Amino acid sequence: MSDTTTAAGPAARLVRPPAGEPARRRDVQGRIAVIKVGGGALTDEAVRRGLARDVVESARAGLRPVVVHGGGPQINALLTRLGLEVRFVAGLRVTTPEILDVARMVLAGRLQRDLVGDLNRYGPWAVGMTGEDAHTMTAVPRETVVDGKPVDLGLVGDVVAVRTGAVRALLDQGRVPVVSPLARGADGRVYNVNADLAASALASALGADRLVMLTDVEGLYARWPHSPEVVPHLTARELEQLLPTLSSGMRPKMEGCLRAVRGGVRTAHVLDGRVPHAVLKAVFGTGGSWPGTVVTADQDG
Repeated sequence: MSDTTTAAGPAARLVRPPAGEPARRRDVQGRIAVIKVGGGALTDEAVRRGLARDVVESARAGLRPVVVHGGGPQINALLTRLGLEVRFVAGLRVTTPEILDVARMVLAGRLQRDLVGDLNRYGPWAVGMTGEDAHTMTAVPRETVVDGKPVDLGLVGDVVAVRTGAVRALLDQGRVPVVSPLARGADGRVYNVNADLAASALASALGADRLVMLTDVEGLYARWPHSPEVVPHLTARELEQLLPTLSSGMRPKMEGCLRAVRGGVRTAHVLDGRVPHAVLKAVFGTGGSWPGTVVTADQDG
């Protein structure tokens, strides 16, 4: 359709999937993929633009991508400049009202604008929004227990409901929604939501075919820090048993994967977003050629 035609010129020369792509393109026609991009990847302009190019190429191939982005390093940098404390518990940011203001400023501000701008270098594809918009995401305070004791994380939310209407409307128009992980509660307060868990909730609600988690490591390491070996595949049950043993940084990502496949998403995939064409490898790869770690539902249902 005319309003999704890419711009002319060198910037519009997009990469193509590897050999065998016609069959793979047919496989993804009309399917939804939620792609979570970590804030670490967004600090490098070349990586960010490469990811944007891949997302647009996957959309041109018939996929319906939805991008959810984090912003941890960018939030930390601004908090440090403002003299505010940076504190994490169990991989989640402790969020006071002052820190929430900073998080909203970063996530819904320049960070999202840069990512939307990179996508729109190739045509009128991307539209930015947050989980607050159209009540897309509703959250409640997240309950966290550390060493058997409850910990107050402040304005950190867990998504309990997703209204998909606004996102589906954008997808039906041929757009790429770019979603910041903020949500409103029934109490009217705004909550900071971990981007991995926000992406997982959105993928489940949309009935996505896959969830792709782009991070700054190769995947889930089997015996970190003793070995760089990556676990290539896990079932939901295997991941559930492994989850309590994971590092705080990896735990929200793998928890998001577990929630997604238990919520009906066919595959959840964790891989290094800094690798060239990571999105295309996740979308067009076959079971034997996927990099990173793939999580699937239990075979017995």
